[in-house]
Amino acid sequence: MNETDIDIAVVGAGLCGLALARTLHARGQNFLLFEARARLGGRILGERSAGGMALDLGPTWFWPESEPHMAALVAELGLEAFPQHDSGTVLRMRDPNKDAETLDQAVHGGAQRLSGGMAGLVQAMSGSLPAQAIRLAHELVAVTDVGSYLELRFRCAGRETGEAETVIRARRVVLAVPPRLLAEQVRFTPALDPELVAAMRDTPTWMATQAKALMTYPQAFWREDGHSGNAFVRHEQAVLGEIFDACGGSDPSLSGAALGGFVAMNPEQRTQFEMGMPMLVRSQLVQLFGEAAEHGELHMHDWVGESHTCAALDRADPASDPEYGPPALTRSWCGGRLLFGGSETAQHGGGHMEGALDAALRLQHALAPTRAPQPVSAFNAHCIERFAAWADGQSAPALAAYQRTLHERLSGQAREQLTHYSVLQSLAETYDAALQQLADLPFDASGSVAQTGWSELTAPVLQPMHGFGTRLLDDALRFNRGSCAISNFPDEHSPEPAYVEAIQRDMYAAWRTFVLAGNTLLLQKA
Repeated sequence: MNETDIDIAVVGAGLCGLALARTLHARGQNFLLFEARARLGGRILGERSAGGMALDLGPTWFWPESEPHMAALVAELGLEAFPQHDSGTVLRMRDPNKDAETLDQAVHGGAQRLSGGMAGLVQAMSGSLPAQAIRLAHELVAVTDVGSYLELRFRCAGRETGEAETVIRARRVVLAVPPRLLAEQVRFTPALDPELVAAMRDTPTWMATQAKALMTYPQAFWREDGHSGNAFVRHEQAVLGEIFDACGGSDPSLSGAALGGFVAMNPEQRTQFEMGMPMLVRSQLVQLFGEAAEHGELHMHDWVGESHTCAALDRADPASDPEYGPPALTRSWCGGRLLFGGSETAQHGGGHMEGALDAALRLQHALAPTRAPQPVSAFNAHCIERFAAWADGQSAPALAAYQRTLHERLSGQAREQLTHYSVLQSLAETYDAALQQLADLPFDASGSVAQTGWSELTAPVLQPMHGFGTRLLDDALRFNRGSCAISNFPDEHSPEPAYVEAIQRDMYAAWRTFVLAGNTLLLQKA
């Protein structure tokens, strides 16, 4: 056993942990990054085919239009992205004894992938980290609060040193690990608050019970036949429930051709048919795309078998559409020394790679070195006053915009998500107008300091807009309750809490996008 004292310990080297570690390193903060696996990346997992094609057996898509953190990171690292191939017919099979139906529709809604696979993202992010700050094959087994620091105990059997256990003492600790795994596999002393434990156990691990298959081919024959590669199989004998084009780039002749799919069989069935799974996958692809689909190279990964991904609770209670970012997992504990990260703790993009980056940003702020705030110059203070005066007058126009959009939706015979759509549309218009105001105001950012990509002016400048979305939603719901027209729509007139929460989540995402855009504007004025 050995012991080391550090300022910050980050446990979990998935996307969230890596993003946080990059920021800590850039700031010059003292930290160590621990990972239970023998590799970095967490659920980002890449393989190479025999021909050298990069394959994503974990997450593969991101949506630049709605996931600004991912879009910004990809651009910052200089990685090449390409649109997910969706052109061509979509196949749908609902009866194993009948031919598939053909549909003509886009499936992935603007999704993009990375040339060379998502493993390239992990490699690019970790390239700037010092090797001595990374500890692979370190499985966290215990966390003990001993007052001014936390003691972490890791199992690291198999190390060349022969040590089976390592103890680290850190002043602050980030656990960027799926919460259910922490609840099941880590011993906390003293016991954690019951509210926190409940949140950990109630937060499903994204895609933990899924399995993914990829089949590489010499050429993308399905495209030549007019198919997009997208298919949905909805019958009891389905092997792959959702299939997609997994070619390595926009030109398969250069990047490699492949079809990918998510296994429809549950974990117990996958275990039962493990030996025959390759034959079953090939058979279904042939049924959909013809004989050419049989002769490919199969790669599969079943995440349910990974003890560092899938908890027992995930197997017992798989969630089809989980909600992430419970308040207990976004707060600090143990006197501010213990924090939680990972995509499951994000309030925007939970489960996706965007969520991992959103959580990392929250943690970056929480762990930022404290320093005296710099006073705002008199000139900038005057600009802030002008912006605040403008913001104070936007409640009435925003409600009017909501009412206008609502009327247009009703006139167009829309019957669902009326409040949701109209509130977000009004909010988007207001945020666009606010950004134009910021662009027009002559802020002087030349003397302000930018730390980890954030202007010192961002917080005071955007303060007048804090809570605007909440006030708009309150006004909209109040209007709905008094509207005779809306009384014909009970779900809008007296919305259920789950509906309101869904609106609030999308409002938060819009706020995050607005803040990032405002910060970018202020940085450009420097």
